[in-house]
Amino acid sequence: MVGVRTRRGERMNMKEQFLRQFEDRKDGPSWLAPMRRGAIDRFAALGLPTTESEEWRYTSLAGFQDVPFAPAARDDHGGRIESDFLERSAFCPRDAVRLVFVNGHYSPRLSAVEGLASGVVAGSLASVLKNRPDLVAGVLGTAAEFGDRAFVALNTAFLNDGAVIYIPKGVVVTKPIHVCYVSWTTDDRPGVSHPRNLVIAEEGSQATVVEIYVGGGNSPYFTNAVTEIVAGRGAIVDHYKLQQENGNACHLRSLDVRQDADSRVSTLSVSLGAGLSRNEDRTVLDAEGAECALNGLYMVTGRQHADNQTSIDHAKPHGTSSELYKGILAGQSTGVFNGKIVVRPGAQKTVARQTNKNLLLSNEALVNTKPLLEIFANDVKCNHGATIGRLDDSQVFYLRSRGLGEAHARSLLTYAFASDLVGRVRVPSLQQGLEKWIFRRLLAGEIPSGVSGGVSGT
Repeated sequence: MVGVRTRRGERMNMKEQFLRQFEDRKDGPSWLAPMRRGAIDRFAALGLPTTESEEWRYTSLAGFQDVPFAPAARDDHGGRIESDFLERSAFCPRDAVRLVFVNGHYSPRLSAVEGLASGVVAGSLASVLKNRPDLVAGVLGTAAEFGDRAFVALNTAFLNDGAVIYIPKGVVVTKPIHVCYVSWTTDDRPGVSHPRNLVIAEEGSQATVVEIYVGGGNSPYFTNAVTEIVAGRGAIVDHYKLQQENGNACHLRSLDVRQDADSRVSTLSVSLGAGLSRNEDRTVLDAEGAECALNGLYMVTGRQHADNQTSIDHAKPHGTSSELYKGILAGQSTGVFNGKIVVRPGAQKTVARQTNKNLLLSNEALVNTKPLLEIFANDVKCNHGATIGRLDDSQVFYLRSRGLGEAHARSLLTYAFASDLVGRVRVPSLQQGLEKWIFRRLLAGEIPSGVSGGVSGT
């Protein structure tokens, strides 16, 4: 029998481990019990996805099947996690409004939520479930459906802590709200956490949320996160996600957005770390005049694998969406982009644009990309395209003729490829942190500048 021997001496596969952990848990309010039971039953029926599934065709979890993941312990590692760690690793400034979670558990010591407008709630899900369940009841779980998604079902079964951000009608939150997840486990107890975030932006409200995942140490761990955003009529939400897990981590995250009329939601997901990472970003434009922008940047090297699955559902007329994902792949890294835009019957006057561009910096790097349009209306403007290419020799030559060494020339061109996405970050600390991180790694040769060549695309 394949699998791992648990701390009880039993041999189990990963699915059986999670099912056992669910039966062992006893926390949470009783009103959530039916949702959790339904979710774990669905996970048991679906099982772990394999490469036989089209959605997981290029992403295998086999490398983590033998890791005995246990619920991550509540531990701040002797105070080693401090504000300077968050500033350095998570680009979260000391004076930021922030909710900090260590191994999936809320840390009041590291969090700071003072100065928010009246009525705004930014706190831990565990606390809200205990003290203000009315705030999330009827909303939690409505955007993130788990019917055919095993890891969303698993997260729902285990949901206990995470961030809740509630912005009342008409309120504008001027300072970005940072949500920082720090994972730090040990070799003898690899941890798993299931963070659950919920953002409720009522009619006419506005907020910026920065979601960050960082890892300490080098031990493997597993993050299975779900974020829901419910945007009311005319609400504006800017959402950023930065993933810098350690190189032995498995990071899975689903973002589910539901938009009301005339709302505007923009997301930018940046994947830099983890041995295996996968983002599933889904948006439903559920009323007329809704607008979304889905953007992403993945930058991997060595044997890292980054998978991005996106879905934009134009359910009603006069919706607008734009999507730009870029990948930079070096070493023997691999990447996946599957992007789907659906225009439902009756969703006339839809405008949708989708682009995926990939830069390969070595002969061994590999990316699979599949942009997809499904259109069931006849008065729309939609287009999509994808490219895979290498650095342009003529541009490298031009920069070298101006006195730059070859490595610097290639680094500059690689940064330029990513720069339009970095430039879309409207949170200064995050934008500056990303710029420094990318330049430092390129100039240090940690992301080899690689080979030149042409571009292919559709």
